[in-house]
Amino acid sequence: MRIRSVGARLSVALAIVVAGALGVVWIALVPTLHRNLVTGRLSLLSQSAKQIAREAGTTRVDQNFINDAVHTADASRVVYLQVQKHALVPLIDSRITGPSTGVARDPIALRAAHGLSLARGTVTYNGEPFAEVAIPDQRHNIFLVSASLHGTIESIDLVGRRLLWAGLIALTLAVLTGWIAATAFGRRIRRLERAADRIAAGDFAHPVVDRGSDEIGELAQAFDRMRLQLAQLDDARRAFIANASHELRTPIFSLGGFLELLRDEDLDESTRADFMTSMSEQVERLSKLATDLLDLSRLDAGGLRVTADPVAVAEVADALGDEFAAVALQRHHELEVDGALGGVALADRERVLQIGRALVDNALLHTPKDTHVRIVADGATLAVEDDGPGIPREHQERVFARFTRLDGSRTAGTGLGLAIAHELAGLMGGELELESTPGRTRFTLVLPATHATALIPA
Repeated sequence: MRIRSVGARLSVALAIVVAGALGVVWIALVPTLHRNLVTGRLSLLSQSAKQIAREAGTTRVDQNFINDAVHTADASRVVYLQVQKHALVPLIDSRITGPSTGVARDPIALRAAHGLSLARGTVTYNGEPFAEVAIPDQRHNIFLVSASLHGTIESIDLVGRRLLWAGLIALTLAVLTGWIAATAFGRRIRRLERAADRIAAGDFAHPVVDRGSDEIGELAQAFDRMRLQLAQLDDARRAFIANASHELRTPIFSLGGFLELLRDEDLDESTRADFMTSMSEQVERLSKLATDLLDLSRLDAGGLRVTADPVAVAEVADALGDEFAAVALQRHHELEVDGALGGVALADRERVLQIGRALVDNALLHTPKDTHVRIVADGATLAVEDDGPGIPREHQERVFARFTRLDGSRTAGTGLGLAIAHELAGLMGGELELESTPGRTRFTLVLPATHATALIPA
């Protein structure tokens, strides 16, 4: 069965971790505890057996000696065996506990008799474990000291049972804790899911709220930032469509009106020529709008490519001055070109000209009559400045927005020139900067500089 709930998955994960940890603890603790306790018991028996063997060399070994040896070794049983032709014969047996027969075949005693050295180990009689130590004396007889491990094994079993119960309790608590925590996290995640669905459906009015300071809280904050950005993009999209539709509709309606008027056979040639001139202007306006919209779509899609060739900035400034001289005269502006300090930049010459046209056209269009406009080439920068009224500080960040004016209305042109210029500057690795105070506005195109001092003719 596939587990879909986050709470169930987290609970199962915690259960596996806790169970694995308990398994590791069990494997590391219980066998080690068993081994250490048995080894410690054998070590104590070995010391006692050596003491018994030493004392046996200076006194008579009888039943009283064996009984005292049981108490000395804190053993369950002490047997004194005689070695006869590689066989063991019990001579004296404390017989406090344990079987009364079978001692002659005890493997620990046989090993000590065979090697005439101390031997120790564990044996089982009638299902009960014993720790045994066998040691030869000076007569080459064997003292077999035996102690029951029943109490030791019970202690180990008790530790194991308690560890098992503690593990089961810890496992239960881990599962419950995981389920409760996962349920709480799941509710928060579901709130984010519902918020994402609202945003996907175009509802940007409701904020994404999560008061946590963890990763989910940070994710909620990221969702809310995304909501605000998408709301801005949606507003911009709507405004773009509305403004683009208006910009297209105006010249189209104008052209339709002129065509209707041109059908009048009574028009004189002078009026007809004026109509043709106006129609040409509207066609030019449509052409410029179509070009700007195409540039914007290519910029947004990442399909607009620029080159990085040496460009003489002063030459671009002179070309702009020549191109807009008649426009400046028509609009009653004084246009000046200053390219004395112009250098060479790495850029796309046609795109630099396009940016320059947008800047000069903006200065001539949005300033009062008799405003002085200067085109300045300085190193790898191209600037257009004027002594008009300036742009209020609170509106300067909106200058490069699409289809907007400072007061929020449409521009007299397409309203896309500065927006495209700003994005083209960044595409060429440069930047378009604005400085404006009352009486002075300056747009500066900063381009990557090159160490070349002159252009090489193609």
